[in-house]
Amino acid sequence: MNDLLIQLTALCVLLAAAETLHGIFRAAVLVPRIGKKAALKVAIVTGSLLAFVLCWWRLPAMGVAAALPLLGIGAALALFMAAFDIALARWLLKRPWSRVLEDFNPATGNYLLFGLLLLASFPWLVMHLQPARAF
Repeated sequence: MNDLLIQLTALCVLLAAAETLHGIFRAAVLVPRIGKKAALKVAIVTGSLLAFVLCWWRLPAMGVAAALPLLGIGAALALFMAAFDIALARWLLKRPWSRVLEDFNPATGNYLLFGLLLLASFPWLVMHLQPARAF
């Protein structure tokens, strides 16, 4: 259990680092070239693929194969990333709460909520797409 918690924490940190770099790339490269709305649409796809690849790489080593624990891991990842996004926006970027919450609202053209829902399903999906392994 302790090892699983360490591996889960490491995956959370890895996802946070990758998604932070992904967000910087989106803001610095995509937004000036294709505009904010289009960049957000592209970023939900590329960010989700990035998270899926990281889960594909790290999850099998955790040795969890049952559906309920995998969904729990997915929920933990999604909650961590939501909290990380809120903390980053609020305290580093100094955004007001209204702007922070807009990031989670698809009606405003932001797709973060969909990305978090996908992230929550990735552990289960990854382990069902992986070839059979001996744990």
